[in-house]
Amino acid sequence: MASIKKILSLILIFLFALTSLTSCETDDGNNSNGQQETIPDSFSEYFGNDISRDFIGNVIDSNKNPIEGVTITIGNETALTDSNGIFIINSANVNERFGYVKAEKSGYIHGSRSVVPSGGTNKVTIMLLEATVVGTVNSGSSETISVANGSSVSFDGNFIKEDGSAYSGSVDVIMHHLDPADDDMAMQMPGMLYAQNNEGAERMLQTLGMLAIELRGTGGEDLNLGEGSISEIKMPVDASLMSIAPATIPLWYFDEVNGYWKEEGQATLQGNMYVGNVSHFSFWNCDIPAEAITLCITATNESNNSLSNLWVSITSTTFGTTYGYTNENGEVCGYVPSNETLELNIYSYDFCGDTPLYNEMIGPFSTDSNISIIVQESSDIIEETIIGNFNSCNGDAVNDGYVQLTYGYQTYIDLVTNGEFEINLLRCEEDNTFKLKGSDYVNLQTTDSISYTFTTPLTNIGSISACNTVTEFIQYSIDDGETVLIIDGFQTGFSEASDAVDGPSLTISGSSNTGNCFYMFGNLDDTVYEGSYDYFDWNDANDTGFNIQECIDMTSTNNNIIFNLTTLGAAGEYIDINFSGAYEDYNGNPHTITGVVHVLRDY
Repeated sequence: MASIKKILSLILIFLFALTSLTSCETDDGNNSNGQQETIPDSFSEYFGNDISRDFIGNVIDSNKNPIEGVTITIGNETALTDSNGIFIINSANVNERFGYVKAEKSGYIHGSRSVVPSGGTNKVTIMLLEATVVGTVNSGSSETISVANGSSVSFDGNFIKEDGSAYSGSVDVIMHHLDPADDDMAMQMPGMLYAQNNEGAERMLQTLGMLAIELRGTGGEDLNLGEGSISEIKMPVDASLMSIAPATIPLWYFDEVNGYWKEEGQATLQGNMYVGNVSHFSFWNCDIPAEAITLCITATNESNNSLSNLWVSITSTTFGTTYGYTNENGEVCGYVPSNETLELNIYSYDFCGDTPLYNEMIGPFSTDSNISIIVQESSDIIEETIIGNFNSCNGDAVNDGYVQLTYGYQTYIDLVTNGEFEINLLRCEEDNTFKLKGSDYVNLQTTDSISYTFTTPLTNIGSISACNTVTEFIQYSIDDGETVLIIDGFQTGFSEASDAVDGPSLTISGSSNTGNCFYMFGNLDDTVYEGSYDYFDWNDANDTGFNIQECIDMTSTNNNIIFNLTTLGAAGEYIDINFSGAYEDYNGNPHTITGVVHVLRDY
């Protein structure tokens, strides 16, 4: 399970694993109680009323690297992904039960994600597949293109352009097979497994495989099959699924305009291949349909605080398991099978183990439903809240931006509101460090990725500034006042034990043209050689820890500042320290301070 959790995104993606089905039942328009369904005149009537929702998401390639410059469309709103592959669209017009996010960039086949929008920020991840040409055919010739796994498509040589006019010339064929046994399929497939059947009724789908096919002319234009042309497609069934693959299965194509699948034709199992005929190209899907309802789950702790970024799984004995992460309101929504008892499991971060924090049998549900659950406290799981301020390089509060918190394998993305952010998560006792990076979405500037240590249960990192041209900085704030930012005049050094000090020592200084200075000295213990840097507070008894009294009106009396050395690189690499706590000035007045050091080591 842990390997799956590492690649799942921050959105509920429905990938219905195959379990016990051994035949394909006829979808006769009757519901699970044997009664005739009521089907609306228009399929869009299933979607509910128009609503406005916020979205944030990331677009990655097949190697999970971010893709910059992807055009994202939600309704009438558009945006481009930034250098981190992130996009933000607020107040997008969607429906209560359906929202459609499209992603397009030259060099990739069209990608998308469909969601059941929640009330908070909807988070999506889309993996775009490269538009790799697997073969070339010619108009007027009957030819077949195959790939290594046996997937193939035949052509009769009749092609048309998007405007319906005939095309003559060579045709590049782009083809990808999407295998349900591949963990990445949930991010690669378009929309979600939600469909309109031949009778016009809504269905959720159980997939045995997909085939994406796009055709390009010599000028790069999109092509399709000519009027009356038929192509045979073949796609393999994974060996682990052969025992449950039905002899015939409905075919469904993805409607790229509307964002859901539509039933058209069927495929027959021949050996380990599904074979069917199609009259146009898009994503084609071999699926078994089932009735569905939307289910929203809200998770809180015993104090009624929302629990975000929890991993939620819902398992049907017939249709397998669906997965998702709760948003900042503790909510996750999606389609599940109707009239079935379901198993709900909620997990914390993956290296905390595979034992769920919460388990319950829920349902059956015959209509759209909402349930709330309370996750009991656990001694093995630690609740964390990370807060801070995010400013532009000129010191103004960022109003259109985000922060990325990386903890282990998981990255949490949180929108910034009026320069403030708050991230809530559950973590394991074994790992108490994280990294944070901020991005100013308007000015296209970012912070560095900075290492921090949790100061449980609340970690206030102070202020970070988006100055991506600045490679080193020291910043601190006293009594939550104006942030002091030092970006030059740095001198840093690391020395081993000597006659003057028993252990290794670290010295960091910096100054600015505004008259601010900073000096930090630290006597460290020998654990730094083992890479274990933890809490180093100043200790007069044995002269270990850090001291920042110089340049700041600070005494050593009642000085309770905690320093966290999270990174100590080699010469030319970064040193990261964050610190916070209370102290007295030379007049005996109490103060608080928070600060961050992100500088390159000189020697």
